[in-house]
Amino acid sequence: MKKLRAGVIGAGRMGRLHSRIYSQMAQVDLVAVVDSQFAKAAQLVQEFGGRAYSLPEEIIPLVDVVTVAVPTEFHAAIAEPFLARGIGVLVEKPIAASLTEARKMLELARVHGGTLQVGYSERFNPVVQAMHRLHFTPRFMESQRISPYTFRSTDVGVVLDMMIHDIDIVLSLACSPVRDIQAVGVNVLGQHEDIANVRLTFESGCVANLTASRLALKTERKVRVFSEEAYLSLDYLKKNGVMISKAANIDMVQWLRDQQQENGQLNVQNADWTQLVNVENLDIDDREPLRLEQEAFVQAVLEGSRPQVSAEDAIAAMELAERTVAKIGEHRWEGSSSAAISARQWQKNKK
Repeated sequence: MKKLRAGVIGAGRMGRLHSRIYSQMAQVDLVAVVDSQFAKAAQLVQEFGGRAYSLPEEIIPLVDVVTVAVPTEFHAAIAEPFLARGIGVLVEKPIAASLTEARKMLELARVHGGTLQVGYSERFNPVVQAMHRLHFTPRFMESQRISPYTFRSTDVGVVLDMMIHDIDIVLSLACSPVRDIQAVGVNVLGQHEDIANVRLTFESGCVANLTASRLALKTERKVRVFSEEAYLSLDYLKKNGVMISKAANIDMVQWLRDQQQENGQLNVQNADWTQLVNVENLDIDDREPLRLEQEAFVQAVLEGSRPQVSAEDAIAAMELAERTVAKIGEHRWEGSSSAAISARQWQKNKK
């Protein structure tokens, strides 16, 4: 079988990871690495193979697929010439700097028949994939994604940098339009929010509470999901999780009778509620999420199938992320002039 010729644009941290994985894939030949700083591209080529270039347009005739791993503001300009020629594009998240750019990229992929996948690698985290295999209906979801400041992705706030992963995941689980958004955020070191929290209410009644911070002293990525079928507690970093579900065929009435003393009183202190549930450690694969992402991308290109994380998915996540950022901007803090005016108006209306 003929191998796909792959290129990587951007020789930073993510570009290095993509280059390494392409160089190890049996179905792919890494033929090009591009960076405006030629020396950085040359260094990756020395490690992983291919040839170094300084301009993206130089590799258009040479590749079947390309990964775009550059700052978000350049995503559209770099990806569009490849999409216009039907070349498969895997672009890092978020898909583009604006929804207008994202929709144009999607239209180019549709018109010219190219595959466009977006790099929400957390969707390929074995923990998330295990969660999807359970086929349950979530009622409440809570996620926490925190890490120390890295001085990367400072062109966007923590919502578009980090929380957007969780937005994408909860959208894929809730399968329902968002009815209400309540959000708050604070910028501490940069011009954009560094800490944020959003509470999403879906039309289905499901509620999701998401927190993201890039000012923590540790790195933590966890999610908890509550449903009528089960409770899940998952750790993205440690790749482990536990599910607590109601024991099959449990007879609650009989169980309560069994707990009663001879005098007919319920012995609550000795009752063991764990008899009512199954506690199960989830069987989670320990494979690298980014490798699974690139394998899925290559498979979608070879089969001409819809990517597991499509441009439509990415646009939905970006729309919700932008609405969240807008809500953060609308929030008024006590003590600010706008808050004081609002408080006086509230008192006036109350009278």
